[in-house]
Amino acid sequence: MTRPEEKPPPSTSEVPSPRHRTVPKPWGREEWLVVGERIVMKKLFITAGYRLSLQYHEFKEEAWLVIAGRARLRRGETLAEAGPGRVVYLPPRTIHRIEAIEDLEILEVSTPELDDVVRLEDDFGRQDDAAP
Repeated sequence: MTRPEEKPPPSTSEVPSPRHRTVPKPWGREEWLVVGERIVMKKLFITAGYRLSLQYHEFKEEAWLVIAGRARLRRGETLAEAGPGRVVYLPPRTIHRIEAIEDLEILEVSTPELDDVVRLEDDFGRQDDAAP
């Protein structure tokens, strides 16, 4: 039984669509699996030899789970290689970059500030926007 001050969970028909879409990127692609008010979940597919921008976020928090492939990760001043099962947490203002040593698949879960990207370096000449 639900207490009067609690809202019952929504029925399946009331749950909003996750707004799934595929976004091509110069390094591969993103699949947006869930875009909610408080959370975003994406799958990143990064082609071997490519890397994302060296960047940070003012407010956005991210966590990455390497699903397949091998990556070179930069988190702050720390550089490491990672394979399947590795989890990386990125609090706001943490400088970071992912480079694919092999074709790479990463699950990214973040807060919803999709436009919060400050690029420090970019191999493709992009400026700050929502296209990391």
